Amino acid sequence: MRITVAGAGYVGLANALLLAQHQPVTVLDIDPRRVAALQARQPTVHDELAARWLRERPDLQLSATTDPLAALAQADVVVVATPTDYDPLTNAFDTSSVESVVRQALAANAHSTLVIKSTVPVGFTARLRAQHATDRIVFSPEFLREGRALEDNLNPSRIVVGDRGPRGQQVAALLQQGCAHPAGVPLLLTDPTEAEAIKLFANTYLAMRVAFFNELDTYAATHGLDTRQIIDGVCLDPRIGGGYNNPSFGYGGYCLPKDTKQLLANYRDVPQNLIAAIVSANATRKDFIAEDVLRQLQALPPQGRTPVVGVYRLVMKQGSDNFRASAIQGVMKRLKAKGVPVIVYEPNYAGDDFFHSPVFKDLGAFKQQADLILANRRHPDLDDVAHKVYTRDLFGGDA
Repeated sequence: MRITVAGAGYVGLANALLLAQHQPVTVLDIDPRRVAALQARQPTVHDELAARWLRERPDLQLSATTDPLAALAQADVVVVATPTDYDPLTNAFDTSSVESVVRQALAANAHSTLVIKSTVPVGFTARLRAQHATDRIVFSPEFLREGRALEDNLNPSRIVVGDRGPRGQQVAALLQQGCAHPAGVPLLLTDPTEAEAIKLFANTYLAMRVAFFNELDTYAATHGLDTRQIIDGVCLDPRIGGGYNNPSFGYGGYCLPKDTKQLLANYRDVPQNLIAAIVSANATRKDFIAEDVLRQLQALPPQGRTPVVGVYRLVMKQGSDNFRASAIQGVMKRLKAKGVPVIVYEPNYAGDDFFHSPVFKDLGAFKQQADLILANRRHPDLDDVAHKVYTRDLFGGDA
């Protein structure tokens, strides 16, 4: 069986490596740099396990190209893992890259099964099937963490395939085959629209949980209470449990902000209160953090100059190279709007300034110049200046 994976981001790379254990896989991407990286056995995103596999596993049947016809014409299965960013002007995902790959694949090949892994609006696959008069399009959501996508693909919490017929069974068997323990993976075959809803509701629940514990922390901080004691007591209830309970500056990254907004958009004709609250709660949390930081600055000893705030890392979370929609950026913008001087430490950022704030690559110089350092998560890099660090992190991790 020949497989093409369209898109070399963290979803595409993780799926390509998973499948290349047993079948020849061609990765198709419009970026020549990503193709060259894969040809040189280098990862296209930050994922330590993926990087190790590319270095140490010559048995992987993996190639890469920018040529759509060469990649699609002979493929038995095409996995679509291209970006679907949320467009605030249309109030929906921009699915143009997915639709483009689908058109190309259907035109180039009369028999391949198309598996959409990109996150899409509820009802998208059914509309695409009707538009192209075909049942060859299947939606199968991914449930991967950035920085650990290959690990999650090998050890999935579940495999969901939005097709209950023979094509769905074929896709399920293909995805299951590469898992570390295939017999133990829960498998769910659904209709395509239900599979799309599973993805958006799952991510919105995670965002709700982050928002809940952030608002718990906001309450505790406002009233001078010990957040850790409250969270420990709340999470001892087995119905609640301890995951996703570490306070932060807000939920961020590529998935949760856009997926919650897309689900809210899908509710346009459906009564709701909670989904809208999950979206707005994230902005409220950043407002609170920014105001709390301003109070901390006012409490600093007078220095004869305006205090400088340092932002430690722009990334969404530890182990990621993704700057998109990280919560600390929202706090940073709010502080800058109040006239606070901000500097940034981000060794993975190529530029010299970020939103008109200087970017430091030298950690020592950064720590020396910052009067207060914002860190969404604690890090040993800051242990020697712990007295300067502002964070809401209680547990030292992202979960």
